[in-house]
Amino acid sequence: MQSRVMETWVGVFVALGLLGLFFLAMQVSNLGALKFEDNSYTVTARFSNVGSLKVRAPVSMSGVRVGRVSAIRFDKKSFEAVVEMKIDPYFNTIPSDTSASILTQGLLGEQYIGLTPGALDEPLTDGDKIEMTQSAMILEQLISRFLFSKAEEGSNKQQAEPAPAAHSAEKPKPPAMAKKIAATPVKAGVVSAAPRETRKNGQH
Repeated sequence: MQSRVMETWVGVFVALGLLGLFFLAMQVSNLGALKFEDNSYTVTARFSNVGSLKVRAPVSMSGVRVGRVSAIRFDKKSFEAVVEMKIDPYFNTIPSDTSASILTQGLLGEQYIGLTPGALDEPLTDGDKIEMTQSAMILEQLISRFLFSKAEEGSNKQQAEPAPAAHSAEKPKPPAMAKKIAATPVKAGVVSAAPRETRKNGQH
């Protein structure tokens, strides 16, 4: 009897674990976004560099997910990446002058598209293009720019330092001795001599 109860609880925990894994897989692969794809509207944006942006990456506005990336293709004429986005029909009031940026979740997380709303009253509709875009920031480029700026700053600082002055061959006199010599008066035509004693014969 106890063994059957134990087997039942083990089966329940295994089923809950499988459901949790399935939910996690749906969140990672963005399969939950397929529920609105039939009624969604499509907008496109052009970027000079999409970085590691992938299809099914989320599209968010103010931290709220409003759609997903449905396709990424390369334009052979303009040499730009064209990103196609499916937007949830619930968000049908996004201004037409909205800008799109490729952002990163955390420091080394996955990339996604962030929308910044504009000021026009006219909303985006199916087939519209987002004109104002900001390409992905590549970590390697940021590191190389930082190292280059530091190297340039060090070279400029080295060039600005003055050259050391040449040392004089004559050893300078101490300040106290120089002052003493300058303060001693010298009279012209006077020569000091040691006194000499003379003895004359016959004088005491």
